[in-house]
Amino acid sequence: MFTVIICIILLIVLVSWAKVNPFLAFLIICVVAGLLLNIPAAKLISSIQKGLGDTLGSLVIIICLGAMLGKLIAASGAAQKIAGVLVSAVGQKHIQWALVGAGFIIGIPLFYGIGFVLMVPLIFSIVYKYKLPAVYIGLPMLASLSVTHGFLPPHPSPAALVVQFHANMGLTLIYGILIAIPTIIIAGPLFAKTLKNIPSTPLAIFTPDNIPADKLPGTFKSFALTLLPVILLMSNALLPYIDISPGWLKFLGYISDPSMAMLITLILATWFLGIRQGKTMSQLNTIYMDAIKDIALVLLIIGGSGAFKQVLADTGISTEIGNRLQHFNLHPLVLGWLIAAVIRASLGSATVAGLTAAGIIASTMQHSHVNPNLMVLAIGAGSLAFSHVNDSGFWLFKEYFNTSIKDTFWSWSAMETIVAVLGLGGVMLLNMVAG
Repeated sequence: MFTVIICIILLIVLVSWAKVNPFLAFLIICVVAGLLLNIPAAKLISSIQKGLGDTLGSLVIIICLGAMLGKLIAASGAAQKIAGVLVSAVGQKHIQWALVGAGFIIGIPLFYGIGFVLMVPLIFSIVYKYKLPAVYIGLPMLASLSVTHGFLPPHPSPAALVVQFHANMGLTLIYGILIAIPTIIIAGPLFAKTLKNIPSTPLAIFTPDNIPADKLPGTFKSFALTLLPVILLMSNALLPYIDISPGWLKFLGYISDPSMAMLITLILATWFLGIRQGKTMSQLNTIYMDAIKDIALVLLIIGGSGAFKQVLADTGISTEIGNRLQHFNLHPLVLGWLIAAVIRASLGSATVAGLTAAGIIASTMQHSHVNPNLMVLAIGAGSLAFSHVNDSGFWLFKEYFNTSIKDTFWSWSAMETIVAVLGLGGVMLLNMVAG
């Protein structure tokens, strides 16, 4: 246990103070753990390789295809179209709620950073057009993006946790949406009512030109292709309850597999949002290569966390940790949330926090009968807590909205913490019903 504490502290120091790349930090920690635990060099290398391979093996397809789809949805103007339709449908009085809906829909296939940069111009255009407070209007949409990033597959951390805990991707998505909706409402529009007086003058440099309306894809096409992966993944969870012929059941199971769902959607999007919109395959390949570059480091971090987990597992220390943690008078779901929250506050990265917490809590899962889908969500919620100066999202919000450090804490950091606490509350309520 003491060895793991030393390794986690060193990981925190390497990433937050020494500014070491998280992937390299994980590899260094694996070596340190090996030295402290007297693991032979050959066995250590084998553990690292196995951890990397096992963790990434079932995730690379989902995450890479998801990144490509998200980038195409952004580049084609489909996300801009969705947001515009929702805003037009509700009018000025309910613009904030329209942005929340747009953030939720767009946030499911898009990675947080892409969604943030994509949606901020829309937020600022509304702020300037209707002369509304920027933080009051913008924070609810960002709450949607944050919740989908932390709670819902196919985002990297929840997708990786589903694999690690042998959870069901579709069922986790359904549970996640049930928790996400009230969480977003409270942490978004309701909390934002207290932020109307926060001074914010968005910088013009961060407001790129929108795609002209006549160049945008159609409404049905934009919504359908954005939501198709969600529909397919959710249908996968419902297959055991559908009374149809074995042939159709097998076919639906095939196309609703997470990897196949993402591949099918990307193929359709390539045609309808790419070729049919006048883009060449060369242009589309550039979009897809840029998407892979965007998430390459995320994949490496996930692989590094898997290597660390495997080192702990192969030495038996993870089982020891699990046994000791069971003596804490905390529900395993609360314990998973707390570990993720502490690591998040220390390191700043939601992805690293979630994956590291999963490695620590894994053995406890073996000795308890906790619903693995809910553990994914508990750790996902904890990984969003206490965002502050060591989190890139903190600075992204501060610089784009041009707020002070103090006001960024009162708005962004508070919103993220509210999301984390409400997420845990939702998980515990669901545990009473479905646990």
